[in-house]
Formats: sequence, structure tokens, C-alpha cells
Amino acid sequence: MKKRILAAAVATMLSTTVYADTILGVYLGGSVWQTNTSGSFGESSQQNSFSFDDETNGSFYAALEHPLPFIPNIKISRTDLTAEGEGTLDIAFDGVTGEATTEFDTNYTDYTLYYELFDNDLISIDFGLTARDIDADIAVASGSDEGELNVSGIIPMLYLATEIGLPATSFNIFANGNFLAIDDNTVHDVQIGIGYELLDNIAVDVDITLGYRSVRLELDDLDDFTSDLEFEGVFLGAVVHF
Repeated sequence: MKKRILAAAVATMLSTTVYADTILGVYLGGSVWQTNTSGSFGESSQQNSFSFDDETNGSFYAALEHPLPFIPNIKISRTDLTAEGEGTLDIAFDGVTGEATTEFDTNYTDYTLYYELFDNDLISIDFGLTARDIDADIAVASGSDEGELNVSGIIPMLYLATEIGLPATSFNIFANGNFLAIDDNTVHDVQIGIGYELLDNIAVDVDITLGYRSVRLELDDLDDFTSDLEFEGVFLGAVVHF
């Protein structure tokens, strides 16, 4: 009798963990990010370093989750990154050398397919793959000389995410990220933070989030562009779950 009760309890727990959403769930989220930028870039393995100003950037995403075990969930997110700075172009960039200013304007859209390994009120763990569609415009100016490079490409990345609820509170801690490390290319986009459940009812859940985000772009000849750039800083955001 005890064995049957224990087996039923374990089965119930696993069912709750894996199939927490019995109908479609829609997530909408966004954040404002105070970004500190550092690093270098160029058109070859030799790069120029720049001193960048802090900027305010933004991102948003939408995700669709369902209870079907063999079909992945989908998440689409977009991040805008801008940075302005100055430095010395010892290595020519699009024919420009000397003391120069630069404008780095990029955005990328992530298309992520993922599975929920666990999903309950205590812990959730997601695992999947991301295709990052990146589009960047890099401009430099030295006196009357100007140069520009347009960069675009698809970067495949590994996706991981977890959220842990703090018992008897409305708080949770979370971490998520995309990762790539192949040959001389190292890319990561990591967020870690704390969320507070502002609203929780049968129709909608609303969380506010506060955390830290780091983006690394160490690229080797992506569309004739090479970089070792890092964007990092504090973000404030919100997540709505229908």
C-alpha cells in the first residue's frame, strides 16, 4: 500500500513538473539596459581599440509554450545595441587611419527552439538552440575621411535558462543565456537577476525584473568583420504571462 502511494506521488510530481502548462502559454517581456561597452574591432586579425561612452539600450521578446512533449517551444527576441566612442586607427578601417570617432549600431534577432526539462512553481529549466540573425553598421570618421562596414550573418548558439522560486515569497531568481565557442569565435549573451511577482491571477501574471546582462562578441571574420567587444550593465524589465 505504501509503495503504491509513493509511486502515485512521484508520478504526480513528474507530471506537474513536465506539463505545468496544460494550454498554450504566451510570454511577453522587455527591458531597458544601461550598457557599458569596451573592446576592439577591425577588418582583419589586427584590431583597433576604442573608448566607448555608456549608452541606454533595449530588448524585448515573445515566447509560446505548449504541453506537447516532442514539439519544441519557440521564443523570438530582439536586442538593439548602440555605442559611440573614439580611438586611434593604427590599422586602417575601410581606408581610414588616425584619431577617429566611431558609431557602432547593431541589432540581432534570436530565433530559439527549446524544451522545458522541468517546469513547476519551484524550478524551471529550459534547453534549446538559437539562430542569431545579426545586422550591424560600423562607421568611423577621422577629419574629412569616413569609412563604413555593414555586417550581417547567422550565428548558431546553445540556449539555457533556469528560474528558481523562493518559497513563501513573491520573488524568484533567474539566469538565461546563449552561448557559442567554435574556433576563434566566442559569443555569449547572459542575464542573471531577480524577479518579483507583481500580479498573479487566472488571467495574467506580471513580474518585474532587475538584473545584470553581459554580451560578448569575439568574432573572427564574420562578413569581413573581426571583433573583441563586450557590452555589460544593469537592466530593468517586465514579463507578462498570459
